[in-house]
Amino acid sequence: MSPEPIDVPLRDRIFKRDGYRCVYCGVPFPAEQLSLDHVQPRMRGGDNSEGNLVTACRACNTRKGSQPAWAFLAELPEERANFLHYATAVWPRHLRAIREAAQD
Repeated sequence: MSPEPIDVPLRDRIFKRDGYRCVYCGVPFPAEQLSLDHVQPRMRGGDNSEGNLVTACRACNTRKGSQPAWAFLAELPEERANFLHYATAVWPRHLRAIREAAQD
């Protein structure tokens, strides 16, 4: 699979990369019902890199709010399993933090 041209908007690249599927609930949606979610929120030091962005439906993104993904997913085993299955392009340090938070 060849990389997307750089002139394709970031939002479209992330949605396509994640298969237009919310990485939290695992459900595919039309693009207009999706949003970008920061795994580590910008207000907590996250950035707009592709390794920190995932596709989320509006309902899951609202539930997560400004929490880091590992805090949100710590007590949600089904959503955590979906995230670990579908969010394969997330930075490894984020995936590690999600796994570790579940073990606390």
